[in-house]
Parts: sequence; structure tokens; C-alpha cells
Amino acid sequence: MKQQSAAQDGLIQSNAENRYEVTRDDLPLSCPMPGMSLWNSHPKVYLPIEKSGEAKCPYCGADYSLIQS
Repeated sequence: MKQQSAAQDGLIQSNAENRYEVTRDDLPLSCPMPGMSLWNSHPKVYLPIEKSGEAKCPYCGADYSLIQS
């Protein structure tokens, strides 16, 4: 059986970048986010971003910034 890549599935490759911009539509914020490929990721963790507008994942170190939509 042939495996498809995350790009072929239309998913974002998880842990591929260190900085992500998110909007209020993405809340509650979790890492990995919905739509990310999960095969090479860490357990899902919810990140409190609402008050400060910034959050860092304790597993992979990804930085998230809340932007206006």
C-alpha cells in the first residue's frame, strides 16, 4: 500500500515551522492544530493565547501569535 504525504492529503505538516499566526477562529488553540498531519507529532496540548496574544508549545517549541482577522 502506497503512503501519501501530508501535502497530498491537503494537511499542514506538523512541527514544520517554528512560528504560526492564528486568528480567533482558531480558538481554542491546540498544538498540533486541526488540519496538521499527526503521524509525526506530539500529544495534543491546549495553549492559552487569549490574554497575551502569544503562546509557546511546551513540546515542540512552536510560537503562536494571535492576529486580528
